[in-house]
Amino acid sequence: MTDTVLNQMGLMPGCVVKHPGSWQDYESLAQQRGDHSIPRIKYRNGEILLMAPLPEHGKSASVIANIVEALLDRQERDYDSFTPITMKLPEQGGIEPDYCFYINRWESVQGMRRIDWQQQPPPDLVIEVDVTSYSEVSDYLLYQVPEVWLLKSDELQIYQLKGGLYVVSQASQYFPDIDLHRVVRECLSIAYSRNASAAIRHLRANF
Repeated sequence: MTDTVLNQMGLMPGCVVKHPGSWQDYESLAQQRGDHSIPRIKYRNGEILLMAPLPEHGKSASVIANIVEALLDRQERDYDSFTPITMKLPEQGGIEPDYCFYINRWESVQGMRRIDWQQQPPPDLVIEVDVTSYSEVSDYLLYQVPEVWLLKSDELQIYQLKGGLYVVSQASQYFPDIDLHRVVRECLSIAYSRNASAAIRHLRANF
């Protein structure tokens, strides 16, 4: 299995490859990839998934992360953010969110360069952009992330962890008075018709 997957390390952008594999296979592949962020590697339920992101993936994720930062800055709230980052629980799962934010619990990772997911709490917010049907909100149940934002077909979906399951929410618990669906839609439209900096300037001026 390992040799086959290694041959896929030159995946064309947008490709997703799935292979049966063990936790040890996943760890070996991650080690061979080294410090590179491509391909993305995920492990769940005896399956390894590889994905090479499209440029659209990274740009949209960056714009949404900048929206979060702008809104938190406006509230004068402290936070910490990480990207790229790998969340791993040995023998159980490994996943690489596009962005993650510590908002209410930023002090729990203050000054840390590495995070032990068995010791530290999960991020308060995870951002995922799904262009290739690689991302699934349920992947974050293992880590008990309180809120996940999934961008799919340029539409924001907000999920909150309630009763051990993710349920769709119309608003974020971190920005309850903000129409995030409208904000994200407008900012992405500006980012792709002009550029990302214009989108964030629009946000700062109008929200």
